[in-house]
Amino acid sequence: MALTREEREQFLAEPHVAALAVDAGGGRGPLTVPIWYQYAPGGDVWILTGLDSRKNRLIQEARRFSLLVDRLEPTIRYVSVEGPVLRTVPATLEDLREISARYLPPEKVDGYVDFAWKNHGEQVVVHMRPEHWLSSDIGQL
Repeated sequence: MALTREEREQFLAEPHVAALAVDAGGGRGPLTVPIWYQYAPGGDVWILTGLDSRKNRLIQEARRFSLLVDRLEPTIRYVSVEGPVLRTVPATLEDLREISARYLPPEKVDGYVDFAWKNHGEQVVVHMRPEHWLSSDIGQL
């Protein structure tokens, strides 16, 4: 059964690891990779990735991408969003801290942020407006 707008937005706002998919061109299937993301109901989605990453290059070429989040318990549920890239901006230390705090235990955030900021190279934040939604909760099987 499809989720209501409120249910799907709330589910997307939870800290799930998403599968990001973007057109890879050249007769290949889409690039599909796990990624952390940020979202608040009614807003836009953003991801943080390497400036020189294949993922970012493909997103900038395609100018759109998809995210899929799911869970198995307490019910089988998923939400998929797809939409256009609104903007890409240089990542800040605050962006890295925000997204890290969403996924990591509080005592791990500072160490991870310090490591990532020093070792992951230049990062960008890519903002996407959810334009198309698919969702379902098929209950407990």
